[in-house]
Amino acid sequence: MGFLDKVKEQATAATAVAKDAAQKGQAKLDEYQAKRAADGLLRDLGAVVYGQRTGRSSSTADADADKLVSTLEDHEQAHGLIDLSPTASGGYPGSPGEGYQKPPGT
Repeated sequence: MGFLDKVKEQATAATAVAKDAAQKGQAKLDEYQAKRAADGLLRDLGAVVYGQRTGRSSSTADADADKLVSTLEDHEQAHGLIDLSPTASGGYPGSPGEGYQKPPGT
């Protein structure tokens, strides 16, 4: 095998490795974007439910909640089940979790 054949073979192998890395990177990015979208939908749904539970909901709260649930179901169909545990995303800011201490005076 000649020198140029070896160079060509190595270039082909390097190209394959680069394509594989790019595909894995894109898959990771897609996964991250899907998770962010689900987190946003869950946050919006939580805000609607919180408004309902505290008597501060809008007149369209029920319809908003139904639409958000439907959108979340579609999201799960496309991307798989959403992990609903608070620890899956590092917990929610200010949520009572492990090591949580109530602020003084509350």
